[in-house]
Amino acid sequence: MVEVFITNIYEPAQASKTLETLKAEFPELSIHFDLHDPKEPFPCGHSVLRTEGADINSKEIIAAVARSGFLCDVLEDKACK
Repeated sequence: MVEVFITNIYEPAQASKTLETLKAEFPELSIHFDLHDPKEPFPCGHSVLRTEGADINSKEIIAAVARSGFLCDVLEDKACK
């Protein structure tokens, strides 16, 4: 199973620290970031957090990212204006 999230994490140091936290909390998941330089505010300007594993609890991932001080939501198939 794969779940893709959007976040407002743009700096490599922020992503690295958050990734450490997520991997400690969800060791069974493969997790990585694709960072982008935002031209728009969140959610249209976002970085991507990809998770892969047998069982992914989206609400728990979103809450863990929020505890790190960032916004996170499941990537929906929609166009930003």
